[in-house]
Amino acid sequence: MTHYGGIDIGSRTIELVVVDEAGQVCASLQCDTGYDPLAATRSLIDAAPFDRIMATGYGRTLFEISFESRTVTEIKAHARGARALFGDAATIIDIGGQDSKAIALLENGRVKKFEMNDRCAAGTGKFLEIMARTLGFTIDDFGREALQAQNALTISSMCTVFAESEVTSLIAKGEDPRNIALGLHHSVIRRAAAMINRVSSAGDVVFTGGVARNPCMTELLAKQLGRRVLVPDEPQRIGALGAALLLMEEH
Repeated sequence: MTHYGGIDIGSRTIELVVVDEAGQVCASLQCDTGYDPLAATRSLIDAAPFDRIMATGYGRTLFEISFESRTVTEIKAHARGARALFGDAATIIDIGGQDSKAIALLENGRVKKFEMNDRCAAGTGKFLEIMARTLGFTIDDFGREALQAQNALTISSMCTVFAESEVTSLIAKGEDPRNIALGLHHSVIRRAAAMINRVSSAGDVVFTGGVARNPCMTELLAKQLGRRVLVPDEPQRIGALGAALLLMEEH
């Protein structure tokens, strides 16, 4: 039986998903990207046997050159992966470490329209990571702490540098870090919701990417949109799953 691998090389983590000829997942692995993404990539592909592989994500071009592999855009990979788990999925928001993408799908699952923010860290996982560190939270605790806030403070800037300075000033004034955290989450959600509404105005939204693991982001996004937000069990692995399935379907 032939096995097909999909690898998503992101700015913070790398995911590898292997499926069989029926599209069933046989292996699912993850590691940190670190300072040497090629070495991290080799550690994953050595741990999970496959016959063919397709790359997507931030580092897919590097992988294509180093391993002579096929590649697919993150847009197509996330569209296919989301549709595999949610058969009626028509709208996807993917927020990763370096960029965010809103994707609308046709009834047949093909991409209808998309919008992408990849020119600055605003609204991405990196932005949230820097803000969490500034407030003294771990990235894993950031969303949970924000949900404990009594009152969301307004953060006027989405530029990472200016926002960090604004947060530092609020801390110096004695403001509750949780209230600041909630304000930061609101600012990111407003940006994400606007992207989604520009590509799709109704229906459920599938939330993919590592930021989807943040419970505050999921809750606020649903409230802001007035739509149901669906989160896969492993949202950061949807791109790798989609790449593997697309490769399988080609053969």
